[in-house]
Amino acid sequence: MSEKILHVENMDPMKIYGANNKYLRIIESYFPDVKITARGNRLKFVGDDENIGRLEDKLEEILAYLNKFNNLNGNQLERILKDEMVLEKDDKASNDVILHGTKGQAIKARTLNQRRLMKSIRQNDMLFAIGPAGTGKTYTAVALAVKALKDKEVKRLILTRPAVEAGENLGFLPGDLKEKLDPYLQPLYDALRDMIPPEKLQYYLEGGTIQIAPLAFMRGRTLDQAFVLLDEAQNTTHSQMKMFLTRMGASAKFIVTGDSSQVDLPRNQRSGLIEAERILGKIPGIDFVYLNDEDVIRHELVKRIIDAYQTEEERQPPRAQN
Repeated sequence: MSEKILHVENMDPMKIYGANNKYLRIIESYFPDVKITARGNRLKFVGDDENIGRLEDKLEEILAYLNKFNNLNGNQLERILKDEMVLEKDDKASNDVILHGTKGQAIKARTLNQRRLMKSIRQNDMLFAIGPAGTGKTYTAVALAVKALKDKEVKRLILTRPAVEAGENLGFLPGDLKEKLDPYLQPLYDALRDMIPPEKLQYYLEGGTIQIAPLAFMRGRTLDQAFVLLDEAQNTTHSQMKMFLTRMGASAKFIVTGDSSQVDLPRNQRSGLIEAERILGKIPGIDFVYLNDEDVIRHELVKRIIDAYQTEEERQPPRAQN
């Protein structure tokens, strides 16, 4: 038996250990032949040389991931331990920081598919980001839009969502039209507040440099020199999606985000997002990036919830798209 000491430097050990040593227990489950003891920033391993060496290699990968993204959840940890956290060959040399937020924090692409979004929007004028809840579709898209504005690549941002009720009714909400619609648009406001100081954001909103509006307000417009985001696109109809995509003007970038598994339209209406996948998939200049449960960056339970619902939905007959 051998003993090895590892000191965790320049990092909060809790990011590796997890709350109540939760992450340490996960690591131990993959290395049952090594006894791991944690004291502050000091880790002690007891076991044979081969197993300790394998554990050290994995801890180096975990530390490298934390140094790069400053964030780790249980799902990401297990992917590293299973050798599933594979980066593209040129990824290590790439800059994953999209921009710096209002508190100086680096807003990064945290997963392989989020990095694909970064790369794709540089190469294409229209991008569809499709995947389940918690994969960072909207947040990453808003960050890319704000970066384009800060870099003066566009003159304005236009962020929109269809106002479709998920089992609720707009008519029962109090207030005027704006007060009724704002809750639907709140995730866009939340993301912007992370990225633009309050006074500047208010200035942009009042001056029209940033516009946040329901999808219906896009009709009849030509969107030139703009970065345009359509969020929750699974809840667009055929005619709404066609209307939106044909608003594209000169020097514009469009990102469409949505989750094909969460359509809130009446059963007799076609989802414009699902149709767009079929109709537009082979057009040059339009790219589709698919995120999945491996991109989930919310609480690790979100991944399990997605998996459980997906299993259940696979047992059900497919929803008709008339």
